[in-house]
Amino acid sequence: MMQLNWLTKRPIAHRGLHDLNDKRWENTLAAFDAAAKAGFSIECDVHLSADGVAIVFHDEDLKRLTGKEGQIDQLTAAGATALHVGGTEDRVPTLREALALINGRVPVIIELKGIAGRDDGLVAAVANELKGYDGHAAIMSFDHHLVRRFPVEAPGIPGGLTAEGVKNSDIEAHFSMLAHELAFVSYNVHHLPNPFVTFVRERLNMPVITWTVRDQTARTQSDLFADQITFEGFNPGAMLA
Repeated sequence: MMQLNWLTKRPIAHRGLHDLNDKRWENTLAAFDAAAKAGFSIECDVHLSADGVAIVFHDEDLKRLTGKEGQIDQLTAAGATALHVGGTEDRVPTLREALALINGRVPVIIELKGIAGRDDGLVAAVANELKGYDGHAAIMSFDHHLVRRFPVEAPGIPGGLTAEGVKNSDIEAHFSMLAHELAFVSYNVHHLPNPFVTFVRERLNMPVITWTVRDQTARTQSDLFADQITFEGFNPGAMLA
């Protein structure tokens, strides 16, 4: 099993160290720089542009983050990076730009946002950007069809399952993904404990991080059943191991 002590060493800033989209918005270079300077790991989201470039952006729709109409995957990389985020000076970054800025200062965990039927090439595009990257990095996704591609299209890069749910059908679906060389799990903090997370931690000795922790109460819950938090909206302190 991969050694992933770095994954759980420090709290992970959800979409960077933003200020809940007041002046420093999520998934921007400003948020990533602030997280790195504060000593927090960084979680970010990526979509695939129309011309096959990994773009750092959470939503499929452009409206909330840019005020524009349309879908992120319908834009070229040039079109996406021309857009300002939240009316600030920050523009939508490519993954290449984000990695260049972070530059190995802190670990980065990249969540791949799939759009079924329109995301062919996303895993390979992210893996290509991580080739030769001089820093700790991992990838993860909710989308099972993308996670199944990780071992073949992103070999050597730690791959995780982002997950939630407490129903038997949810848990069974998550267990089925253990056949695809998972290195870690990222789980909804409000859905702990559950048999899947207990199994991967206690039986497989696999690290579990949680999302999204927004206060000390949720952090306490995470600390009971997982190994590290993905947080926003408060300062948990770096608490380096």
